[in-house]
Amino acid sequence: MLIDAEFCIGCSNCMPHCPVEAIFVTDEKTRKGKKIRAIDLDPCVECGVCLRAAVCPVDAIFQQPLEWPRILRSSFSNPLTPHRHTGLLGRGTEEMKTNEVTHRFARGQVGVAVEMGRPGLGASMRDIDRLTQAMARYGVEFEPQTPVTGLMSDAGRGILKEEVLNERVLSAIIEFKLPEERIEVILPAIKQVAEALETVFSLGVMSVLPPEGPDPVAEKIKALGFSLRPNGKVNLGLGRPLQ
Repeated sequence: MLIDAEFCIGCSNCMPHCPVEAIFVTDEKTRKGKKIRAIDLDPCVECGVCLRAAVCPVDAIFQQPLEWPRILRSSFSNPLTPHRHTGLLGRGTEEMKTNEVTHRFARGQVGVAVEMGRPGLGASMRDIDRLTQAMARYGVEFEPQTPVTGLMSDAGRGILKEEVLNERVLSAIIEFKLPEERIEVILPAIKQVAEALETVFSLGVMSVLPPEGPDPVAEKIKALGFSLRPNGKVNLGLGRPLQ
């Protein structure tokens, strides 16, 4: 995103709407003596919030042409921009939430979703690369339809393409699955790599409940010292039919 200095009147209406505080006050002044606002393209994640908020009285905010790889910022941060890899909108996939229909995760497997970044902070592709490489060393299977996996040059080792490492996004979701018994190894590994990250993340674990009795995955998570906030979803049968 950019602000046209010729039109900006220095009203600051746009500044509270930037989720990563990329809009700043310059030393350049308008004809009425107010300082012009501009957008720092380094922290800007091309989310388009400042433009969609429609708070600029002179329409000085505009979207510049986005080339590869900068357009990644928009596809991960602007809900209206599709991903080149999947053609879909959003940061991840919905299959983890609709497993009753998709059956991506069978009993004895767990799905893990690590959502990196948040408004006000964002996440760098370098941090995402640190986490995916760390997870790959434990033999996880990355979900092929997630945008992050599509950016890998080597999915077996979790390595992102060199050309995308300097980009930043509002948030991104890393999805993978592994055998149930490996959850006792992977969660401590995530906690360890978190110390080297310059962002925050939320951690989700999905499992198929047993016919009866306690959930063994939940018991393992609690035994590892993680705070557990159980959530459940009931599918109404309106999703895509099973093949």
